[in-house]
Amino acid sequence: MVMLLLLLIYLLWLMALLADDWKYAAKQFVKAYSRDVIVHCSDSNCSTLTFDGVDIMGTRLAEEVLSVIKQHPHLQKISFVCHSLGGLVCRYAIAKLYEQGSARRACGEEMECSLNGSADSCVEEVSKRKIAGLEPVNFITCATPHLGCRGHKQAPAFCGLYSLEKVASSSSWLLGRSGRHLFLKDCDEGKPPLLLRMASDSEDLPFISALQSFKRRVAYANTSFDYLVGWSTSSLRRRNELPKCRNLKKGDKYPHIVNVDEPTSVSNQEETPTEAKINGRKSNEMEEAMIRGLTKLSWERVDVSFKGSKQRYFAHTTIQVTNYCFNSDGADVIQHMIDNFAV
Repeated sequence: MVMLLLLLIYLLWLMALLADDWKYAAKQFVKAYSRDVIVHCSDSNCSTLTFDGVDIMGTRLAEEVLSVIKQHPHLQKISFVCHSLGGLVCRYAIAKLYEQGSARRACGEEMECSLNGSADSCVEEVSKRKIAGLEPVNFITCATPHLGCRGHKQAPAFCGLYSLEKVASSSSWLLGRSGRHLFLKDCDEGKPPLLLRMASDSEDLPFISALQSFKRRVAYANTSFDYLVGWSTSSLRRRNELPKCRNLKKGDKYPHIVNVDEPTSVSNQEETPTEAKINGRKSNEMEEAMIRGLTKLSWERVDVSFKGSKQRYFAHTTIQVTNYCFNSDGADVIQHMIDNFAV
């Protein structure tokens, strides 16, 4: 029996949080995969700790993951399900936990080669990519601001008004280091903003290699009524790449899943260097650099709509079913996640 560690990570955009916010989803995963999956709800970044910054929280999460793995030495695989800011924290954590080694294996009869005139089995070098020593399988994010929240209509609460976005960006320090990271206002030691660095393998950490090691990468995104995280930033698409609303159709089994894009790499353009001029860089230029880097990998995109639901104004938490009493309409989204989960 292969045991897979599933870590449910939740960070409600700098608001108070509890591991219990994944209680409903955890229960459903255990019910569906009782013999194959060990579910752990992360609690290492609670309450005011969410102000510490993506890097510090990511390091803290990485330490928590190692601690949990030590308690279950029989584990072979690992997956992450993340909500909101938790998706960024997880992307940092997996880069900290990423390991790349190699294994030597003899080629089969059909791959024999001649060495020094004698027929010997050749030896093939096989790359082994692991996260904390385990095989990475699913990396799933829900309503995660992958491209940050700095201007360019990435935070719907600002109504796309430049004046409001500018005020929010200028006030990002009120949200601590996490706010500076989200609004791309950080420039520690003269480096580009952290989220920009996380769109490629940097000298600090192998961010893209760590993401690439997973069998699946999935982005669930609210198409509307999520006032904290926009559709574009959570689905890793440019605004002109978003599906047309008239083409979105609800299904019977998952009434709030309106579109599913099969995994595909959409960026064939050369990545914008992250070491380019920092001062004066425009938000849309940084956004383009991030999206080019992240979409070099294939992503499954699942678009969610709570239009017509009484819970639509709480879309940001309903997509995760934070509290079943107030967010029960998101149950089909969790079921879709479970039905498509790779074990």
